[in-house]
This record gives sequence, C-alpha cells and structure tokens, in this order.
Amino acid sequence: MIFNFSSSKTLVALAVASSVMLAGCSATANTSSSQQGALPATKVAAVVNTPADVGSQNITLEQAMADPDWMGNKPENAYWGLDSSTIIYAQKQQGSTLRDLYSQSITSQTAQQIALDKLHTIGSSKAVYSKNKTLAAYTFKGNVFVKNLKTGELKQITATSASESKPQFLNNGDLVYRQGNVFFKVDLKTGITTEIANLKLADEPKGLQEPSSYIAKEQHKLIEFVALQQKNKQDKQTRNEQINDQNSSIANTSYYLGDGNTVKEVQLSPNGDALIVVVQKQQSWRGEGDIMPNYITNDATIEPKKARRRVADAKEQTSELVYINLADKTQKTLSFDTLPGFDEDVLAKVKKENYARDGKTYKSEKTPRGINLIMDWGFEQSPIVWNDDGSQVAIMLEAWDNKDRWIATVDFESNKLVSQHRLHDDAWIAYAFNNFGWLHDSNTLYYLSEESGYSQLYKKPINGKATALTQGKFEVSNLTLTSDNSAIYYKANIEHPGLYEIYRVDPQTGTNEQVTDLNGMTDYTLSPDESKLLLNHSTIMMPAEVYVADAKANTTATQLTHTVSDEFLAKKLTAPKIVAVPSSHTDQPIYAKVYYPSDYVEGETGKTRKAVIFNHGAGYLQNSHMGFSVYFREFMFHSLLADEGYIVMDMDYRASKGYGRDWRTAIYRQMGTPETQDLADGVKWMAQNANVDTKAVGTYGGSYGGFMTFMALFTAPELFQSGAALRPVTDWAHYNTGYTANILNHPDVDPIAYERSSPIYYAEGLNKRLLINAPMVDDNVFFQDSVRLVQRLIELKKQNFETAIFPVEPHGFVQPSSWLDEYRRIHKLFKETL
Repeated sequence: MIFNFSSSKTLVALAVASSVMLAGCSATANTSSSQQGALPATKVAAVVNTPADVGSQNITLEQAMADPDWMGNKPENAYWGLDSSTIIYAQKQQGSTLRDLYSQSITSQTAQQIALDKLHTIGSSKAVYSKNKTLAAYTFKGNVFVKNLKTGELKQITATSASESKPQFLNNGDLVYRQGNVFFKVDLKTGITTEIANLKLADEPKGLQEPSSYIAKEQHKLIEFVALQQKNKQDKQTRNEQINDQNSSIANTSYYLGDGNTVKEVQLSPNGDALIVVVQKQQSWRGEGDIMPNYITNDATIEPKKARRRVADAKEQTSELVYINLADKTQKTLSFDTLPGFDEDVLAKVKKENYARDGKTYKSEKTPRGINLIMDWGFEQSPIVWNDDGSQVAIMLEAWDNKDRWIATVDFESNKLVSQHRLHDDAWIAYAFNNFGWLHDSNTLYYLSEESGYSQLYKKPINGKATALTQGKFEVSNLTLTSDNSAIYYKANIEHPGLYEIYRVDPQTGTNEQVTDLNGMTDYTLSPDESKLLLNHSTIMMPAEVYVADAKANTTATQLTHTVSDEFLAKKLTAPKIVAVPSSHTDQPIYAKVYYPSDYVEGETGKTRKAVIFNHGAGYLQNSHMGFSVYFREFMFHSLLADEGYIVMDMDYRASKGYGRDWRTAIYRQMGTPETQDLADGVKWMAQNANVDTKAVGTYGGSYGGFMTFMALFTAPELFQSGAALRPVTDWAHYNTGYTANILNHPDVDPIAYERSSPIYYAEGLNKRLLINAPMVDDNVFFQDSVRLVQRLIELKKQNFETAIFPVEPHGFVQPSSWLDEYRRIHKLFKETL
C-alpha cells in the first residue's frame, strides 16, 4: 500500500505508524499492513511562535468578563444554500439572546438578513438530495418541503400540527418522511401519500382467544348464546383480516416492537423495502430522588428541578436489533452472538483486583455482554448506514462496558450479523473518531479506527481485507465522501498536533492531498455540487470567520465574513507561544500555551517570576492548538495576568484530545494522577525556561479543570501555593454514566478506580489556600459535589479554604456579573498567595 501525500509545502510531523500494535488497543478486520511508500517521520518544532500581540489598549477584568457582544458576534452554524452559491448563517443580536439568519453570496462581502416569512425557503444544513441531485428536501418547523434545483420551484409537502422529520429520497424518486415512529411515502408525481410502516411500542394483539379454562370451555358447550357470540366475533375478525390482505387501498403497516420498549434508532433502506430498528427497554433518565433545588425563581418559591441519574445508579442495558422486511411484512431479531467477543469477560482482571481487596476470589465466566449502538460525542450521522442499492447495511455497535466497537453487516438469508471490524481497547473505545459509511455503488466500507494508536482512515470490502488510506501519528476526523468516489475529504493535524487543515484522499489509489493551508483551526463543509468548501477558520488571536474555497488541492480561501469588532481588535492581548514540555513519564511531550509578560527577556535569571497554570475542562479537549479558544474569557484573563508580570501556562495534559489513543487513555482507572504529574513537569519547565520561582505558582480550572485543581492541591501539596476550583467534580461516582464509565468502568465493578480518582478521598492533604466556586443550578456537575467536599473539609478541620456560591448559574456561567465575581476572587487569590 502506497501513502502518497502531495502539497505545496512539507507536511511536517507525518510519521509512519508502528508495525507493532499498541498495547491495549487492537482490531480484527484482516487489515493489510503494507507500508510501502510511507513518508518518513519528521520532528515537530519544540516552540511555535504565534502572531504578535495585537492592539494597544490593555484589557481589564471588567471588559474580559463582560457580555461578549462587545467582541463582535461571529457567524454561527454556517451551511451551504441549496444552490451551492450562497451560504446561510446565524448571528446573535446585540444585547439579546435571539439569533437572526443571514444569506450571503460567495461572490459578495455583504449579507442579507432573511425575513421571518421567508425562513422556510432557504433550505437546511440537513437537507437531503435526490439521486440525480435535481431535488432537495428538508424540514422547517416540523413540515416537509421539496425544492426543484433546476426550476427553483418550492413545494410544501406537509402542513400539519404534528412534527414531520428526517426526509429521505428513495432510489425510485419517491420521498419518505417520519411522523414519530410512522413512515410515510410521497409519490412526488401524483402527490399521493402512503403509510409504509407504523412501529408500535406494544405487544402484538393476540386476536380472539378460544376459551382455555375448564369452566370456560364448558360454558361454550352448554350455553348456545355464548358460543354464538364467540362465532360472530371470530367471523368478524376473519373478515377484517381478509379485507386487509386483499384490498390494497388499506394501510396494513403495523409492526409491534414490544410493550415497555423505546426506539433508539431506525433506518429505512434506499429502496423503501426494509427497516433496521434498534429498541431498548424504556428506562427513565433519572431516579425519583434525582432533583436539584433552584432557589432563585420568578415566584420566590423553591423549584425542585429534575436532574440526571448518577453513574453509581446506572444499570446495564442492551439493545434488540430488528430487521423488518416491508415487502413480505416479516420481522426478525438479529442476535449479537455472531460478534467476536460478544460474551468475553473483558473486565476479569479488574474484577479480580477488586474482589481481592475485599478478601474474595473472582471466578471468570463467559456471559453475553450488553451491546448497543455506538455513542459518539459529535456524531452527525446515523450508526446504521445502508449502501446505495439497499442490498447491504452496516451497523456500528458498542459494548456496555466500553471495551469493544463492532462494525457489522447483515446476512439476510441466514438472519445473522457479520462482523466486518472489531476494535478492542483494554481502556475504552473513544467517544469520537467513529465516522463510517459505504463507497457509492459498492459493497466497500470506509471507517475511522484507532487501532494504530491514532485515528486513521480505512476501507474494507465486505468480503475482503481492510486497507489503510491514511497513516501516521496524527488524528483524522470529519469525513465526507464525494458522489463519484474520487475523494474522501477529512480534517487532520498532520503538521503539528495543534494545527488543523483539510485534506483529501482518493479511496481507489490511496493518494492524499493537502487542500487548505490556513494555519490555525479549520473546519469544512463540502458544497452540494461538490465544487467548493465552506470553511470555518480561526487563529490563536482571532475568532472564527467564514471562508470559501474551491474544492481542490492547495486551494486558496477567500474570507466572506468580517464580524470581529474594532473594540476587540484595539485590545492589547498577549499571543501565547505553543511549547513542547518534556515529560518525565512518556516519550511524547506535553504541548502547552505559554503567555509571557511584555517585559520578559529570554534567558533572564534570578527566579523572580510568579506563574499560574490553567487546567482546561472536559478532560478530552484540546486547548493548546492554533485556533481561537473556546476559553476566550480565560484567554483575556491570561493576557491580563501577563500584563501584571505572571507567566501563564495552559497545558494539554494527558487525557487531552488530539494526541492519540495512548495520551487519551493514560488516565484509565487513575484520573488525576497522570495529569498532576504533567502539571509538575510544567512547573519544572517554567523554572528552567521562564525564570519562574517554584514557590510562587498557582493553578485553577473549571469542571475537569476544577477536579485537577483539587487533585494537585490534595495529592501534591507542595506543587502549588494556591488553587481555584470552579464547578468542580469531587466524587466521580456522582457524575454521569456516558463519560465516567468509559474511564473508570462502573462503581459496582471497579470501586478501586473511583476511590483512586476522586478528590474527596484525598482532602486531608490540603495545606494551601483553596477557593471553591460552585454554581447552584449546575445540571452537569451537581452543586452537591462541592457541598459534600466542603463538609469533608470542615470535618477535617481545614481552615485554608473558602467557598463562593453562584445561585443562578448553570455549569457554563451566563451572567456577566457572575463571571466577574468569580474571576475577581481568582485574581485576588493569586495576588495574595503568589
């Protein structure tokens, strides 16, 4: 296999993937391992110099925490118009939470606001197209519209108070849409609408039952009236069945999926003759006691808001996969028992360790695992995908224990799933990098997999071996296949872990080409006619704007929007450098942003500088990249600190996104340990390279960053002189299932991991100043987390902590007054302790 990359400049940091599979992560798909023609690895720069500081007016804390309208309101959710020559985007109104929609020609620098009475005419980012690309269908406010792209004629297909969704063109040109779990087909030539499937969450009716008990049978024998009534009912039932079978004008489309179930996903074949349905037992998202008091209400009462279930209360779920043949009106359940490893005890070692702690012996046994559709953080596709001619379907599944991902097709004759690819990870399957699909007019799959240690792109015929289409130590994501199979576009950080550009690969030859060269963070959408790219691009100092470019190699982009305000441009903001901090625990460096004071002189000595390390949230997030940060308030706060003489570091500690599977899973069963080790390396680097006094360093962060602040202060108390934990996690058993169970398994299986990873168990180690900032209507990290830790600190007789509560704030603060109060406290803490 040849990996050819062509570009106008050297593709820095492209590395040949190791021929040895990474420990803990493996795949089974008969993957071809040929590496002929792969480019040699090159070294990434240890320091990346970013653009110079901009503006001349120093930022103030009040300005940094003000309503961000002053910065200019960026284009939001931009997408292509149906004609491929306009873009549509939303823009927030100044001083309001309302958004207006704008339309802008790609040849113009001005946009037109779309009138409210025209909103239904502009299409949608989720528009679908007929096979010959002459028609587009979309929904607006629950109604279906079809536009003829040649004539411009717009037809409203539905006008109901119900909500129609998910339009789909069939191969014969008919249109299908859903109304709840009912599927309707529209013949666009005649206008006739036909119900083709009604998925009912009930048991199939048994019909008229014959008497079963002794006395009932005798009643029918002895009482002529009763027997006659039974006969009349039977005749009526038989006649109705005959009418339904013989009269084609009647919709006989009911399929029964079981009482107490819920439909998780359903996909109709492109021929309209089959459905794949995934059902689960209905389960509430919360328990009776899962509430969150809201003390600031419009009627001065206390509102008991409903809150999610905790991971400690989660119970294993599995799904049922149902194939419905609409032609012969049969339905069959597809068993998971043909999937490799479906009954493996993949947590045997973990269970053995936990049993041993309690003085017990664990005996491993095979048993079917809970298996469900894949859950992906950023999925914009279905985990069920039919091929173009409807002869095959691919389904992406994941084990409840998060250790396996399967891509399976269906053997319809044998009514069995066929595993096309199994990705196993001893830690957990990533909640990203799960894009997949079919090459057009073929039985060849393409998909992303981390089996090499990094998310890479593969293709695989259903009866053949998998072949890598990309290869290297970088992350591939956001796939788009062209209609002629000539290219799969993708986003990747090939040149530097923090630099994202757009590339494309020919799935037939494996030839890769660089498309954009914008230097920053770039996302893309291919136009409906596939001739152009809509680009959302930002740099480390400049918020995102919309660009357009021809869809070709080494393209040139034109900026379409200019929404950043003059007031923002006038501010003197510090441009951080991106540095590679050597790690004491891994071969990979820890990438970090470093903000230097304007009077800093490289090579200065005396250890006179004070410093702050910021810990980003989410865990699995990348912040030391070359685009504009989602932490824009923190960016301005760090500029303010640099103006005051601080060195500020913002690290992509282990667990962060963008650096491969091993970096992501380093925290498995030990959250807080690798991250604190990385913070220690950061402090060491600043002492050696930025003249920082190690006795004058503080730390802060929110959410996962607040959790890290706790772990650092509690388990490495000499590392920082103070810390601020914002909306922090204190006990992972109280967090949600989807996130936590990936990393720490489930508490009933692996209590060791939860106790090892939760700050509340280490609170006794606190001996430095701690500020806890806790929002009270946080439905993500509950206020209770902070309350429980505060009580623990009180019982430990700790005197060096304080707590600030924010009564009206959710997890992500909204009110500028709350933002300002929070950061005034953080600023004061560092002034007093460093």
